[in-house]
Amino acid sequence: MDHTTLIINRVLPILILISLGYWIRRSRFLSESTVDDLRKIVVNIALPSVLFISFLNIELKTKYIVIFITAFVLCVGLAGFGRWLHRRLKVEHEYFPFLMTGFEYGMLGVSLFGSAYGLDKIGYIAVVDLGHELFIWFVFLALLLMKRDGHEDPRQLVRAFFTSPVIIGILAGIALNILDAQEFLYERIVAGGVMSTLEFLGNLTIPLILIIVGYGIKFERSTFREAALVIGVRLALMIPLALLLNIVLIRGLLDLEEAFEAALFTLLILPPPFIIPLYMKPNVPDERRYINNVLTLYTVVSIIIFATYFAMNPEI
Repeated sequence: MDHTTLIINRVLPILILISLGYWIRRSRFLSESTVDDLRKIVVNIALPSVLFISFLNIELKTKYIVIFITAFVLCVGLAGFGRWLHRRLKVEHEYFPFLMTGFEYGMLGVSLFGSAYGLDKIGYIAVVDLGHELFIWFVFLALLLMKRDGHEDPRQLVRAFFTSPVIIGILAGIALNILDAQEFLYERIVAGGVMSTLEFLGNLTIPLILIIVGYGIKFERSTFREAALVIGVRLALMIPLALLLNIVLIRGLLDLEEAFEAALFTLLILPPPFIIPLYMKPNVPDERRYINNVLTLYTVVSIIIFATYFAMNPEI
């Protein structure tokens, strides 16, 4: 297969599935409540299955701790930068700082990376994302709850972390990997059947996510300029930083495979977390509209940038 054919065959399914989701919304083929139910299947069943299998089978190395710490520190730094920029530019939107940090790994990163490079390569971006997940559940969510309720209960954060199906899948995969339980799980009666079931469920992840992403694409021209500020500033920072970290950290200091470079770049070009609207104040419709528009436009831009990167780096 020649280079151009490979790129088209890997990118085209992404565009088709996203377009299908967009058509489903415009044609009202499925109701919004039905798509929300599909999202529950992804978040609570399909995605945890993929992550469990990825962490179960990937080779764990102590040098990954450096990536873990780097991702966490980067997210904390971006949160501080967002607060400073909010004051500096006197942005009127109170949730602007939340748009400057965090990345939508679950609903976009996994689907883009997995569909282009293969579901068997998800482990690379999963490792890169670990520090980010800790930030989202213990820092980002805490700040969102404080913004909404005026306070946050540490017990609520811990409970949310350890009851999240995604986190359960990750931790279970890591624990069984350390115990070297792969052979037992895949070859023993019943356990092997369960693993096959998880693999079937994992195969649902990418098509369902891309359809859901396409369904959520809605454009409001009135807020294009405001959304462009967030997108422009973030990507002006993230793209050079991703390339620099790949050279200095991934390739230089840690001497890791090229797949980690693609994984880090993919993570850092993703839009802010899609959970922001879920934990916003209920009585701020204009702010919610602004957030949703930023997330929609950023998603489209991220897909374009990822497709460009993949065209330049189709093999990892």
